Amino acid sequence: MRHTEQEMALIREDVSHMWQLVISQLDKARTAFFSNDIALAREVTTKEKRVDAYELKIESSCEHYIALFTPVAIDLRLMLSLMKICRTLERIGDFATGIARHVIDNDCYSLPSIWYEELRLEAMFTALQQMLADCYTALESESSKLAGQILQKDKEINEIYQDAPRVLSELLSEAPQHTYCSLKLLLLIRKLERIGDHCSNIVEELVFYLDAKVLKHRGSEGLV
Repeated sequence: MRHTEQEMALIREDVSHMWQLVISQLDKARTAFFSNDIALAREVTTKEKRVDAYELKIESSCEHYIALFTPVAIDLRLMLSLMKICRTLERIGDFATGIARHVIDNDCYSLPSIWYEELRLEAMFTALQQMLADCYTALESESSKLAGQILQKDKEINEIYQDAPRVLSELLSEAPQHTYCSLKLLLLIRKLERIGDHCSNIVEELVFYLDAKVLKHRGSEGLV
């Protein structure tokens, strides 16, 4: 194996490890949220520094690769995309940590579980986990076939997010004592919506790398 291929393989391995760590963070944040598991939530927050360290390492490795080997075409697109993807994964990790801290605060555990059903929070988490996993599959398989499917899930998440204020206002009309926790819950839902946006950003980078197309501000229309 040529030295350039070895270096690229090492970078991709680090990206894979970082990705799996962020997927794990989101999975654990979900479990901690619905089970009010404070110990698990603390585990999520303690792993945040590992995600940050991966971002710095991958970005430095990509810069080194570009400077040393002056890649062109698809190899250059890969390096540029991986740099942006690792930054995006770090932000997703931050949002997972934010969800965990919501649990650690332990001041809104008494909200009725029916509220989570009405707000479709399970559906949001499930869609986000699928988006993040599908993005990883797209990179590993070097195929953009899942791009449209991932972007469609982001639209579903946006619809749930946009409907949340209406749902909360109706729930609060019958239980105004939960106003404080409703505001905190709306902030958490916003975090989930932002994770969806970041997954869409990853899709844009994957399509740029694999198909040499720019989707920014075009969404799924650019896949046609």
